Amino acid sequence: MTIQSGRNFLHTPGPTNIPDRVLRAMMRPAVDLNDADFMAMALSCFGDLQKVFETESNVYIYAANGHGAWEAALVNVLSAGDCVLVPETGHFSFNWSVMAESLGLEVDYVEADWRRAIDPDLVAERLRADSEHRIKAVLMVHTDTATSVTSSIPAIRKALDDAGHPALLLVDTIAALATVPFKFDEWGIDVAVAASQKGLMQPPGLAFNAVSQKALQMSEKATLPRNYWDWRRRHGREFYSHFCGTAPVHQLFALREALDMVHEEGLDAIIARHQRLAGAVRSAVEVWCKEGALSFNVTAAEERANSVTTILVDEAYDATALRETCSSRFNVSLGAGYGRLQGRAFRIGHMGYLNEPMILGAIASVETCLALCGVPHGTGGTQAAIASLSGSES
Repeated sequence: MTIQSGRNFLHTPGPTNIPDRVLRAMMRPAVDLNDADFMAMALSCFGDLQKVFETESNVYIYAANGHGAWEAALVNVLSAGDCVLVPETGHFSFNWSVMAESLGLEVDYVEADWRRAIDPDLVAERLRADSEHRIKAVLMVHTDTATSVTSSIPAIRKALDDAGHPALLLVDTIAALATVPFKFDEWGIDVAVAASQKGLMQPPGLAFNAVSQKALQMSEKATLPRNYWDWRRRHGREFYSHFCGTAPVHQLFALREALDMVHEEGLDAIIARHQRLAGAVRSAVEVWCKEGALSFNVTAAEERANSVTTILVDEAYDATALRETCSSRFNVSLGAGYGRLQGRAFRIGHMGYLNEPMILGAIASVETCLALCGVPHGTGGTQAAIASLSGSES
């Protein structure tokens, strides 16, 4: 048995670190679901989530993970046989398309190489070719956690508008929300999908849909089976209707505390912090890549995520051994390669409740493990991260 001292440095791209005050918020006895203070607290979360999504539209809370929010988005606006357009960005865009097929939807999958953001010209081309408007929705992943590709939502919205196409825009922002700007109303998003365990600093277990008026109108005509996911069932006068039954009590206490923390720091400051920490990681990785055994998965610098960095490892070296060494020797948890990148990459998560010392500790640990595992790499990655954070980067 390995005995480890100190705290685990959790740098997986979800679940992410949970602040102590969020943990303490959950450490309480069960409460009466009809308690007035509890109901007021729970209902206050809806309005503050609107601020995070930057919307005046409805937000729905589910006791579920992100896949639940995916399904809710699909079944509320679509009917069997409808076609959805899914631009490929990685493992999670693919899995969302698999879910769509399992629900009886037709999927037009726009294949890509997992290394670039969604090409809006390709989306516009597919939409213009759809003269009969069979495509009812475009499903885009804002940041694909497997590849660390971030795509431009305004660019895809413009592709829809330029093509004059009425399809809904459904956006998975699970790994992006509260790490980069997200403007639901301004960008013309119809349904946003998010979850609690990423930038929102909570345990897994809550999922969210933000929903435009256009999507609500479509939900009246949609015929895919739904009950628990049904937005229409969550508008009743009774408190329990907001959760389609028993509220996820302790998860809501966690959500309330996390939203308080978001308010205290300020959303703009949170996004700036993520940009700063991501820049430090990228500065280190750029140095490591100089020997040729490592490379950024995302080839265009402007398309690299603020929340996670995926690093490809030459097949001559063992990416899994590197990650396991970080865990066993230094108690640093990294993400594994996912999907077609399994065994070929590792991922450094840098979203949620993180600060500069935590990032520097993780970077220094990875750099040490590269040496321990015999992976050729440029030296000085940790110093490059320090320079990035201190503003002395040349």
